[in-house]
Amino acid sequence: MRKIIVISMITLDGVMQAVGGQNEDTSGGFKYGGWSAPYDDEVLVKIMQKQMKPADLLLGRKTFEIFASYWPEHADHWQGINDVTKYVVSKSVKKSDWKNSIFLENLADIEKLKKSEGSDIKVWGSGKLIQTLLKNDLVDELRLQIHPLILGSGKKLFTEGTVPTAFTLIESIATPSGVIIANYKRAGEVKTGTVVA
Repeated sequence: MRKIIVISMITLDGVMQAVGGQNEDTSGGFKYGGWSAPYDDEVLVKIMQKQMKPADLLLGRKTFEIFASYWPEHADHWQGINDVTKYVVSKSVKKSDWKNSIFLENLADIEKLKKSEGSDIKVWGSGKLIQTLLKNDLVDELRLQIHPLILGSGKKLFTEGTVPTAFTLIESIATPSGVIIANYKRAGEVKTGTVVA
């Protein structure tokens, strides 16, 4: 069985919308596109390079379209991006000129992919897809880059319907610019108790 690893840049209030550029995703009147850029530093760049090591990708349609319009011509910045398999969840898009792109239609296709043989699968961006994965208990790891700002509005990583799940911290670091990198792996069901004073 393959692991599904969600990699997400978020704000302190969980916003993940338009991290990369001002015009990346302005839906809902979002005006803070590119909010992650001021926090790039040498440590974060090294962590990103590690996270961008070749692995199959699982992407939502919008993220795939953004990636497909940029990465084929800029693959020197993401080694292997053109060679890995890109699994795209979409009901409207069925083909692409970007090599190694395979289109999935529904949750059953994702579950079948997860049960197949192969490398770990990384999910970048893809907010709606991540919601589906979380609601159906299909996320094995969360690799979060938590940025020190609050935006108050925008698409969020966690929404209603997420299945309660416990995670264990497996790695963490704070960058000089204040970004907390926190990597978690699935740890089963949520446990409760009483705090003793």
